[in-house]
Amino acid sequence: MTEPDNQDRLKQLDDRIAKVKAASTPKPASEEHYSQAQQGWRMVTELVAGLGIGFGIGYGLDVLFGTLPIFMVLFIMLGLAAGIKTMMRTAQEIQDQQMSAQADAQKED
Repeated sequence: MTEPDNQDRLKQLDDRIAKVKAASTPKPASEEHYSQAQQGWRMVTELVAGLGIGFGIGYGLDVLFGTLPIFMVLFIMLGLAAGIKTMMRTAQEIQDQQMSAQADAQKED
């Protein structure tokens, strides 16, 4: 007597679970997705690359002209400025991507 009732209840429960799983399945992303840590490392790498390139150019010019600290300091500062500018451009790009993703999500709702 209770066996058919339990089977019906189990079937209803399975149906409800399937509906919830179907609703919560993430949609496949068409674009590459970066985690926050990867974005942070990208920005740090851009800053360090700017400093390194500035140091290399400045030190090379100082050795070439025999004026050791002048060009090195100047180009390190220019490299820092270039690295910060690149970081800001990357941050703007990330923000634009997030804003467009939010706009798309709002359009779907």
